[in-house]
Amino acid sequence: MPQARRILVTGGAGFIGSHSCKALAEAGAVPVVIDNLSTGHADNVRWGPLVEADLRDREAVLAALKAHDIQGILHFAASAYVGESVADPHAYYDNNVGGMMSLLSAAREAGVDQIVFSSSCATYGTPAALPIHEDMPQAPINPYGRTKLVCEWMLRDYAPAYGMRHVALRYFNAAGADPGGALGERHTPETHLLPLTLLAAAGLRPALQVFGTDYPTPDGTCIRDYIHVADLARAHVMALDYLAKGGDSVALNLGTGQGQSVREIIAAVERVTGLPVPVTEAPRRDGDPPELTADPARAAQVLGFRAEFTDIDTIVAHAAPWFVGPLPDAEPDDARRG
Repeated sequence: MPQARRILVTGGAGFIGSHSCKALAEAGAVPVVIDNLSTGHADNVRWGPLVEADLRDREAVLAALKAHDIQGILHFAASAYVGESVADPHAYYDNNVGGMMSLLSAAREAGVDQIVFSSSCATYGTPAALPIHEDMPQAPINPYGRTKLVCEWMLRDYAPAYGMRHVALRYFNAAGADPGGALGERHTPETHLLPLTLLAAAGLRPALQVFGTDYPTPDGTCIRDYIHVADLARAHVMALDYLAKGGDSVALNLGTGQGQSVREIIAAVERVTGLPVPVTEAPRRDGDPPELTADPARAAQVLGFRAEFTDIDTIVAHAAPWFVGPLPDAEPDDARRG
């Protein structure tokens, strides 16, 4: 019987990383998590060993790669708050770019040549047209997005020089929770719209602030492409399989191709939970484009990936129990697939 693939998952104690560990285990692989637990949670690591270390500690990374006979890498570990990146860009370049440098150096020495990178639609900045496809210019408008782009550049340069093949996955808005109920979303501080809306509905935080109601969108609020975290996790496993079969380095968008406005998210939360969402309106925030939606065609072509949970009520229903408790009249999971 062939040995199960052993995959290093950096940041595997976090939101998307932990869901991807579960997906890896379900696919027959062994996820080996390396995480400094600065934002992740040790109790999210249930499908393989945890190496508690900072990614910038090259020797600790190299030791983990060798000790666990790693065949591939999922790289999630990064700082990911836009406002914080503007206030303290040094910390973002140090952690995000420094972490990538350490990881790639250790991977080269250990002979690991396949890496799937958690990139971001933030690398596109404010797009000139919609939906966004992978050949559009990458012009990030904040330090967080620029660190993700620098990491993509590093991967592009390492591929021909050292034979390290990669898939850079540019996420749009990750949302939802494990459909089986094993994992949810926990951030401190919480900045994502869906959890904030659910917390406001549950009375666990003040009224939800809606930043900007005068955008050139149908209801005046920003529109974003929300992709279920379980779909993101599945895409990472597919990307690893693609590289294992000899696939060339590539960058791919991960989204649904459709968008929901802030007001539509609020309405979905009220519809699914039966709870009112208290709202206050606030001025626009700098750097918030009116609309960001993905063209997901290339991921379908290259990986065969298509989002399964595309209905916003389904995404809300999977996330809601972690914030508001059991839902009224909950349906079986299969009945809620979009």
